[in-house]
Amino acid sequence: MTGAAQPVLDDLIALLDLERIEDDIYRGVSPPMSSTRVFGGQVAGQALVAAGRTVPGEREVHSLHAYFIRAGDPRVPIVYQVDRVRDGRSFATRRVTAIQHGKAIFTLSASFQSPQEGVEHANLMPEVPGPEELAPLRDRMRGFEERFGPRAVEPRPIDIRYVNDPPWIARESGERSTRSQVWMRADGVLPDLPLLHVCVLAYASDMTLLDSMLARHGLAFGLDRVLLASLDHAMWFHRPARADEWVLYDTESPSAAGSRGLATGRFFAQDGTLLATVVQEGLLRVMKR
Repeated sequence: MTGAAQPVLDDLIALLDLERIEDDIYRGVSPPMSSTRVFGGQVAGQALVAAGRTVPGEREVHSLHAYFIRAGDPRVPIVYQVDRVRDGRSFATRRVTAIQHGKAIFTLSASFQSPQEGVEHANLMPEVPGPEELAPLRDRMRGFEERFGPRAVEPRPIDIRYVNDPPWIARESGERSTRSQVWMRADGVLPDLPLLHVCVLAYASDMTLLDSMLARHGLAFGLDRVLLASLDHAMWFHRPARADEWVLYDTESPSAAGSRGLATGRFFAQDGTLLATVVQEGLLRVMKR
């Protein structure tokens, strides 16, 4: 498989390849063309890379819990400091603090486990059209170029295919939905490094998750005056995944109150295997005109 955006995907791979400064201290940067704040998926992915590099290679991450404390500044590097909380016979725990301008902007705790056998079960994947039947994201943004600017046409490292209408189209049609479903994959080939695939999946998990909150209210980021930001993020990795193969991201929002909303998501492989579960609380403020 050769993606149309392999050079852009290579930039993402480089973004996740942190510079080692000292024992348990790493440095990451943001893309040159960034918005006014660091993308949450980027800092989560980079922090997970930092944690993973301090863990023996046979142990794979099975969960992470993170808090977004301050908006990251894309103009300066981010320092990731790893605390080796515990190394047991089966599990290892790491805590990572992302620092800019001398202050913590993000914290992540991650747990890693040696491979073990046990009982297995999993919920079934919902029935949806396959990714090959759905239009690429750039086609779904056609007609909105003036509102979205360069984002509407620029190449992306993650190929996203909406199963239902994305928020900006649903807003125009008046459609209301209780969930958002997208197929996604890295748009190109990733090296055979399990930690990298997990980190790319963590990066992508923050891209459309809060759409499920917007969908219920007919809102669209970039079209309505909404302030949207990730507050915390948790992921459980159930089974090995390749981020450069199609995965279905099935998300919904069970609650919104107090200018906050909860979103949950499940990643499925194309054969229906449940790969990961995601939960995030996000800030959602509808600004008065």
